[in-house]
Amino acid sequence: MSKHKHLIFNDRTVIQISLDDRKSFKEIGRILGRDCSTISKEVRNHIVYERTGGYGRAFNDCRFRYTCDTTGVCVTCKNQNRSCKFCGRCIAICPRYVKEICPDLANPPYVCNGCSRKQRCTLEKRVYKAIAAQKEYEQTLRESRTGVNINEAELKRLDVIVTPLIKNGHSIHHICSNNVSSIMISEKTLYKYISSGLLTARNLDMPRKVRMKPRKSGGSVMKVDKACRIGRCFEEFKTYSAQHPELPVTELDSVEGIRGGAVLLTIHFVRPKLQLAFLRQSNDSASVTRIFEDLLQLLGICDYRTILPLLLADNGSEFSDPKAIEFEYKGERISRLFYCDPSAPGQKGHCENNHEFIRRIIPKGKDLGQYTQSQINLAMNHINSYGRPELSNKSPYEMFAFLYGEELLKKLGVVQIPRNQIILTPKLLKTGNDGR
Repeated sequence: MSKHKHLIFNDRTVIQISLDDRKSFKEIGRILGRDCSTISKEVRNHIVYERTGGYGRAFNDCRFRYTCDTTGVCVTCKNQNRSCKFCGRCIAICPRYVKEICPDLANPPYVCNGCSRKQRCTLEKRVYKAIAAQKEYEQTLRESRTGVNINEAELKRLDVIVTPLIKNGHSIHHICSNNVSSIMISEKTLYKYISSGLLTARNLDMPRKVRMKPRKSGGSVMKVDKACRIGRCFEEFKTYSAQHPELPVTELDSVEGIRGGAVLLTIHFVRPKLQLAFLRQSNDSASVTRIFEDLLQLLGICDYRTILPLLLADNGSEFSDPKAIEFEYKGERISRLFYCDPSAPGQKGHCENNHEFIRRIIPKGKDLGQYTQSQINLAMNHINSYGRPELSNKSPYEMFAFLYGEELLKKLGVVQIPRNQIILTPKLLKTGNDGR
């Protein structure tokens, strides 16, 4: 048996080569001195999805690709008379599209490595690559040693128990000693959650805690379910975007005020540079999901798909429920969500750059909870009416209206401000200014 508890890169290279040679999990396990279930889990946990076609054929995984006689769905095709079954780009907008998955992938080895039909197949490929698997393993290892490993439901349950007791003057030691069966975490961990602003209670609610000099720390963040990123990483975003250049990209991000306070969800339409902002009382995935549900109800499926077909977000916990955003309540896909690489904000630089305008009006460190949604809308109307040199001095409002029409802007509640009346300073949101 292997001396290494975890698989190393050489082991993963052996797995890839063996899969290419069509060896079974048991054979690979004997080579590496591992149980076959270990090899099976390794392969399934690190599958790479590739949307590539076959020899002389474009990618097309529609079930009706051989019998379909539809033409002219994709407006970017040069030949409008060409059958859509020869095009791999129109499947995202074709109303008759039904995804087909190779039935062989439901059985071991679960990947296309070594498949004799791979060169001719036009379906989505699932492959195991040693380099990609090693990178995912190293990233998972780093994340497992940082952050706060608790989900939102458990955090809310803990908050209901702990916060009222702290408000009544109980110490952390007293709370943990008398609620062992319901809290089930150590005193140190509970202190860490409160210091990170994850509970309603704050350090100021604990008299002795505020007298202690805080230790320097890089800060604690909520961990996300890493399984939500499978098939949605930045490399896959670039591939999908290149295959569907007609789909506009929309970047998502959050703007914080004070730690643990209210936050903004920003939705930035890259082509017209128009940005929307929605006030949320807490930075959780449920509040993000509700905003997109309201947008779907407001716009309707047709307009929603027109302006929000391709989304790019960072790795924050607020975006850790992608399926709730990608599918409407009946299970119909309405958009696709991808993630930037960790610690790579430049991959959605358009959104980050536009936040500079928000910071002109709401400086860093300001509590966003003091504002109303009407005031946030007012600020965004002024920002979206401001001319940009890269838009030939047109405003994002004017570019959005040109691309999608003013009716959509009315639905979204976006109003144009006269150029000489635009204010991009904190005085715009003085007390009592609600945008009316």
